Amino acid sequence: MLDSVTAFFERIFNAIGRFIGMVIAGILFPFVTMGRWYRQRGFILKAVLGAIVVMVIGLYGYFFWQTQVWTNFNPAYAQAYTKAKDAPGVEVAGGKCATSGLVQATADLINFNVDENAWISSMVLYKMGFFGIDWDHTPFFDNKASFQRGVNQAIRRTTVELVDTLGRVRGTSQVDGNLQSARGNTQFDESTWYFSFSPFGPKTPTPAFYRAAARDLVKYNESLANCTSIFDARTDNLIQFIDRIAADVGSTSAILRDRSENYNAGWFDTRADDRFWFAFGQLYGYYGILVAARGDFQEVINQKNLAQLWATMEQQLAAALKIQPFIISNGNESGWIMPTHLATMGFYVLRFRSNLVEVRAILDR
Repeated sequence: MLDSVTAFFERIFNAIGRFIGMVIAGILFPFVTMGRWYRQRGFILKAVLGAIVVMVIGLYGYFFWQTQVWTNFNPAYAQAYTKAKDAPGVEVAGGKCATSGLVQATADLINFNVDENAWISSMVLYKMGFFGIDWDHTPFFDNKASFQRGVNQAIRRTTVELVDTLGRVRGTSQVDGNLQSARGNTQFDESTWYFSFSPFGPKTPTPAFYRAAARDLVKYNESLANCTSIFDARTDNLIQFIDRIAADVGSTSAILRDRSENYNAGWFDTRADDRFWFAFGQLYGYYGILVAARGDFQEVINQKNLAQLWATMEQQLAAALKIQPFIISNGNESGWIMPTHLATMGFYVLRFRSNLVEVRAILDR
């Protein structure tokens, strides 16, 4: 009896071993075949193919490094914009005027996205995907790209508001050329590489447009410093800016809620990570922008007794940025094995939006 049971398990383990061997052999077969073919080629062909292989390995090494290393990522970065300052455009000393912290924060975020880090979404290997599968549909190498796109969403919204309201008097004066250019450049497609097949031909890559937008914002701040541009820090402009941000994060909250409610695959939800990191990036961007905006709109905030509520909003944004799980899980909210990071992030996004709505209500009184 014992011998038959032992023999049974031996057959099972032997079958498993043969199966694993067949899988490994199947994986190695193309490489072994290519190796045999390569050894039979001439020196020149070997050198050309070897150079191509080295280039591909180098590209993938660079790609993996850039997707995993987040240079100067700092959830507390917004503290650099807390220093008290005069309202933008107000003359200070020596015939100079104060600049905008909001504009500087936006330009800094662009530099963080495309200069201090590589812009992942337009890299050729990111566009190629994982054996033809979009990286966003895999659990690999897409977190940084999603985070950058979230930051960029905050940048885009801010540049639109700078053109439409903040950078001119009551929306009736002439649009500032630097702000107009910055808005156009930040709206550029996020995934353009140096070459495209549709339409066919060379292209200016996405990061070049975003760098141009950062330069445009710096030029606008320089013109503010020279007292030749306008920053209209009125209550109604701040109300509109808050409204637009609230609508923006409201859309993100809906996306998180939909994914959390309809897909409960836990650690196996391959889209949960890009949803999470997009929302994280969006909050990361708005954190610095709103901390800087407090200085630009200091007079309005003081008049409306908003200082405490504004500080609370900043604290809650800072708290949201402390959520940095190693692996994103989209578990059931009533589950106990797999956490539900999307629902947690959705809670912080909604809390931020509630703060914005409360600020807006007080401003409108």
